[in-house]
Amino acid sequence: MRNFCTRKLRQLCSLILTCSCFMVSAQEREEILLDDHWKFSRDDEETFSAPLFDDAKWQTVSVPHDWAIYGPFSIHNDKQHTAITQDGQKEALEHAGRTGGLPFVGTGWYRRKITLGKDVQDKRSMLQFDGAMSNAVVFVNGKRVGNWPNGYNSFYFDISAFVVPGENVIAVRLENLSESSRWYPGAGLYRNVHLILSNKTKIAHWGTYITTPHIEADFAEVSIKTQIDRQLEDMEETLVLRTEVFDQERQAVGYGNDTITPYDSRGKQQTIFVSNPKLWSPDTPTLYTAVSKLYVNGELKDTYETPFGIRSIEIIPNKGFYLNGEKTVFKGVCMHHDLGPLGAAVNESAIRRQIRILKDMGVNAIRTSHNMPAPEFVKACDEMGMMVMAESFDEWKLPKVKNGYNLYFDEWAEKDLVNLIHHYRNNPSIVMWCIGNEVPEQASPEGSKVARFLQDICHREDPTRPVTQGMDNPDAVINSSFASTMDVAGFNYRPFKYREAYKKLQQQIILGSETASTISSRGVYKFPVVRRSMAKYDDHQASSYDVEHCSWSDLPEDNFIQHEDLPYAIGEFVWTGFDYLGEPTPYYTDWPSHSSLFGIVDLAGIPKDRYYLYRSHWNTKEKTLHILPHWSWPGREGDTTPVFVYTNYPKAELFINGKSQGIQSKDLSVTRDDSADKQSLDSFVRQKRYRLMWMDTRYEPGVVKVVAYDAAGHIAAVDSVVTAGKPYGLKLEVDRPILKADGKDLAYITISVVDQHGILCPMDDREISFTVKGKGNFKAVANGNPASLESFQAPKMKAFSGKLVAVLETTKERGEIIFEASAKGVKKAMVSVRSE
Repeated sequence: MRNFCTRKLRQLCSLILTCSCFMVSAQEREEILLDDHWKFSRDDEETFSAPLFDDAKWQTVSVPHDWAIYGPFSIHNDKQHTAITQDGQKEALEHAGRTGGLPFVGTGWYRRKITLGKDVQDKRSMLQFDGAMSNAVVFVNGKRVGNWPNGYNSFYFDISAFVVPGENVIAVRLENLSESSRWYPGAGLYRNVHLILSNKTKIAHWGTYITTPHIEADFAEVSIKTQIDRQLEDMEETLVLRTEVFDQERQAVGYGNDTITPYDSRGKQQTIFVSNPKLWSPDTPTLYTAVSKLYVNGELKDTYETPFGIRSIEIIPNKGFYLNGEKTVFKGVCMHHDLGPLGAAVNESAIRRQIRILKDMGVNAIRTSHNMPAPEFVKACDEMGMMVMAESFDEWKLPKVKNGYNLYFDEWAEKDLVNLIHHYRNNPSIVMWCIGNEVPEQASPEGSKVARFLQDICHREDPTRPVTQGMDNPDAVINSSFASTMDVAGFNYRPFKYREAYKKLQQQIILGSETASTISSRGVYKFPVVRRSMAKYDDHQASSYDVEHCSWSDLPEDNFIQHEDLPYAIGEFVWTGFDYLGEPTPYYTDWPSHSSLFGIVDLAGIPKDRYYLYRSHWNTKEKTLHILPHWSWPGREGDTTPVFVYTNYPKAELFINGKSQGIQSKDLSVTRDDSADKQSLDSFVRQKRYRLMWMDTRYEPGVVKVVAYDAAGHIAAVDSVVTAGKPYGLKLEVDRPILKADGKDLAYITISVVDQHGILCPMDDREISFTVKGKGNFKAVANGNPASLESFQAPKMKAFSGKLVAVLETTKERGEIIFEASAKGVKKAMVSVRSE
């Protein structure tokens, strides 16, 4: 094999030498980000597409832009009267806040002028939208170019026939229908817009497809299929495609050189061998870049770059999912697309912050539920090491909401799926395609045919990745051909059905495509501490003791134990990593309630207690020792106040004001089978395998200390929580002290109300105000309170459980940014960051 590779490399070098006479053209591909200078209006008139329309009075905005996140919140925004059948509702109810209570319904127009050179008519002009919410209709110079209904998908149009030298006007009409979503979808041009100028004969849009079919320790076979858009006038010309592969340090590691004939209508296949490849994985997210150059009669006409990773994926029945030949269990979370107080408007800095927080928890995979992801998200996952299940549809032909994707499925499903796959099939982070979520077709006689139709598209466009979907009707899908159709049978909830499903399905593996739906509010604790389903309280919160869940779901340990004890269970995707706007279960009909309580991390990006439970189980590289609840309970003196500890140590001893409360050890003798009865579930038997719990402790002000012991019985870690004194000041913590002066980078500042010793005052809810000076601006604020109706954009907000998070945005000028926080009755605080 090595001799074969050496011979191949010599042949490639010989081909490279023959290309030394190629000329470099000054007129190659150019990509322009259309982010600034957009005009925006919420009015709706046909004349808005006209080139000469006067839009001077319209609002000037930058894209990405979400028009609805600015609010205000209202009970009347998209109030839905429906029965949510997937949640078990039998009768229609009036749902307030189901989609976040923000004004996303309606029409919006965007207009932008662009100036093009005299040679534009000799070029190809492509306009790409990374996502536009929704029902986009695009006009160029007053002429209708095309439309795309799906608000989550990326799409593009060839506008060569519509542009002229000089000034051109792009106009986009967007419309969100009422009852078109189950969560907050956002509104507007909420993802980036690109203008791509190239020569007429070029490499096609998303025109490369890279796979790594054979990997050894000393070499990897890189297969690159390149599609050429060839103009008729060039059919008789000599076209040569030269491809170079570069490593992460931008050193050339492989070459390919081929002539393109008129018969290569399906693309040119090239094989390049890379020596000593560095494989992509969550721990080592190494990337390569293929640089494709297209020559016509020796003149360079196009250059196209494709980042990719060298890695293998395989699913082996009865064994599991293998990445680069190593068994890998999915420690995954589901994530909606909104970025909390930023709404749906894409921001790469905000996305990377989310991934950093999740990776520290031990997460290795994200399911983009229930939507197609943004390019910035996939790029960040590639570079930061996060596997992705890329999801396409929440709805097929049968509706979940009246004006959902069911209106478009027949005409658009294949187009949408092809775009998704072509856009992301070179990204190594994408390890699985997901074609649906809890679709009503699960119980339909035609359902398996639709599933097969969609899966076949995935296999046709990308045969290297398995296909799954999230199914929540296990009895129906395992007793028909629906589940057996899928490469991977993904089950949402009901893990007690895994064993039955395994017996009936030939795939011989089970994926928890959506699990837990445990609910909690950061820093809020309810007494007595008992397991509850669909519990509701006057404050519209849920207990952070992590013992409450939905009627169809369960607690984290109910899934941990399945995936540890069942060898054919390949992992889970927890609902959800972060809280998101909309779906305020169980407060369907209770206003105000604008966001979910499912998140392991709250809407502001502050971890809840549950974060440390998952971290103790998933992050095997770091040590975890976390105590809950807080220990500031005026009025609870003498009352039973259980103490939980989340740790990856096997046992710990609890002290209250120096008095031992005993040693608790994780009970590893508990199994899935001996803990499945109602009495065991209610008495937290499964939790004893993963948590340390002192259920009978009583509150007295002072110090709660925990001493953790390793397996040998040695003291491994010590931590404590202390009763807070009177609020004294504000404490500021910045996630990143050095930012980019690009007008888009963000710093997240966590603000805590503390006593004079720096101890958090966990029940303080005073309003905190902010000022920003220097080379930055105040961007947004959030406190993680799902019942708050305060504006995300006002430079003030009430603390929730003693904390909130303010967001700063850089300008395009370098320098210092000074942030100051103040509140009545406490000492103000200030911090600075650098923008470079």
